[in-house]
Amino acid sequence: MGYYISVQPNVNLYVEDVNPQGCKTIVFIHGWPASHRMFEYQFNQFPCRGYRCVGIDVRGFGNSDKPWEGYDYDRLADDIRCVMEAMGLEDVTLGGHSTGGAIAIRYMARHKGYGVSKLALFAAAAPSLIQRPYFPYGLPAEAVENIIQETLTDRPKMLRGFSEMFFFQYITQPFSDWFFQMGLQAAGWATAAVANSWLDEEKLFSDLAEIHVPTLILHGHHDRVCLFPLAIAQNEGIRNSRLVPFKYSGHGLLYDQRDKFNQELIEFIEA
Repeated sequence: MGYYISVQPNVNLYVEDVNPQGCKTIVFIHGWPASHRMFEYQFNQFPCRGYRCVGIDVRGFGNSDKPWEGYDYDRLADDIRCVMEAMGLEDVTLGGHSTGGAIAIRYMARHKGYGVSKLALFAAAAPSLIQRPYFPYGLPAEAVENIIQETLTDRPKMLRGFSEMFFFQYITQPFSDWFFQMGLQAAGWATAAVANSWLDEEKLFSDLAEIHVPTLILHGHHDRVCLFPLAIAQNEGIRNSRLVPFKYSGHGLLYDQRDKFNQELIEFIEA
């Protein structure tokens, strides 16, 4: 079941709600520059276990509206709150991949975990995707600046290059094309604006300490986008968190080790 939820005047987010009668609810926030469709191989399986899966397309991406403004983490977290309230969601597991993980962290801090009983972070872009003087573990800022410049001049080329960084395991050309098309569905200005947020955002460091629910951290050892030390920093900064390294995965751990990913998440939800 898919429908739109208003989060601001003239701004509506697309939400996919699979198995609304499920016993437990998982809310998925996708990574940059994809959509809720990136969780296809969770949506195929989790409802079979009785779970309700709610996938949100972040503004500017997927089927959601694509306004010119509103791509900072505060606004993106506020959008999630609007969805949670509109759908009456409570006692959910909130899961976010990459930038979606960063948005989930900001949501937990800014909205005091409203409606969330557990948090799951998948290759999350936190506490900082880029290197900073006090945090040398991210990407060079120049790498992100290049992504932004390529987005504004040759976005298809940028997306192809990004997909080459995304996976560690072999993927077929048709699968690569499918992933590429998800990125093309986003607005170019939204793609660049969210990437620019990676450069500006520093509050995630303090946000980690504001998380007070059980937290699962899944992260690939071979991640070339959100490097593995980010997961260690998350684990150190979030009380009651558990880090599960994925030895044979890159940034796309939910594809690289799909079965392990699904099983770890299911065990966390059922615990």
